[in-house]
Amino acid sequence: MANDTYLTIDPGQRGGLEPTFFFMMNCLMYSRLETGKPSNNDFYDEDVNVYLASLLSSFMNPAYHERARKYLSRYDTNLFHKVQDSNDARLKYTIYKTNADFLLISIGIFRNPDQTRPGARNSLLKDNEEVYMGRAKAYYQFAYSYSQSMFRHSTAVSEVLEKLSRGFEKYVQILSHMRGEYFNILDRLGSGEVYHLERSVDKMSESAKLKTLQNEFLDVYSKWMKSESRDENLRKQLRDVVRRIQQIDETFRFRMDAE
Repeated sequence: MANDTYLTIDPGQRGGLEPTFFFMMNCLMYSRLETGKPSNNDFYDEDVNVYLASLLSSFMNPAYHERARKYLSRYDTNLFHKVQDSNDARLKYTIYKTNADFLLISIGIFRNPDQTRPGARNSLLKDNEEVYMGRAKAYYQFAYSYSQSMFRHSTAVSEVLEKLSRGFEKYVQILSHMRGEYFNILDRLGSGEVYHLERSVDKMSESAKLKTLQNEFLDVYSKWMKSESRDENLRKQLRDVVRRIQQIDETFRFRMDAE
C-alpha cells in the first residue's frame, strides 16, 4: 500500500503507464505557462504538479476506477451519511479526497460532458458548475483536516490538498486549457470507463436512498399499526413513502388494507 504521507506515482501505474505520467506532466507545465499561471507564482506548488499529473494518469487506468467507485457519491447527503456512519479517520479522508479528485477532473477535463459525449444523459455536472466547484473545494479542505488528524502533523499530501482547496479555480483553468490544447481525454478513456463509473455512482446512490426509505417505511408502519384509530396523517405518510420506494423498486408491493 502506498504511504499517504508522500507524493508518489500510483504503484499500479508502474511500467506501462509511467510514460503517461510524464506526458501529463509535460502538458501540465506548458499549460501553466500558457495560461499565465506558472509554478510557484502565488506559493510553492510544484508538489501540486506531481499530484495532478499522477491523478490524470490514474484516470487512464481502469484499476483506478474500480478502487474509486465504492467511495463516490453523487449527492452531498449520501457522502455525509457515509462519513457519519464511520469512526475511521482514514476512510473519511479517502471518501472526501476521492470525491474531490473526481470533481476536479470532471470540471477541468470533462466540462459540460452532456454536450461533448453523444448520448450522455446523467452527467455528474448536469447542475450548476459553481455548486460543484464549491463542493470540491470543501471536500479537499475536509480531506486536509482528516489527514492532519491521521498523521498528527503536516505531510506532503495534506499540504497539496490544502493548496488544491485554496487555489481550486486556478487549477481548473489550467486543466481546461490542457484539455483543449493538448489532448482529448474523452477519446482516450473511450465511452466505457466514464459511463460505467457514472452508472455505479447512480446505483450506489439509489441503493442508499432505498435503504433510508425502507427504514422510514418500517418506522411509519409501526406507528400506524399502534395507533388506535389508524391515524389518517400516518396513513398519508405511509402511502407517500410506499410511492417513493416504488419509484426506485418497482417490485415493492404493499396494500394499506391487506389485514
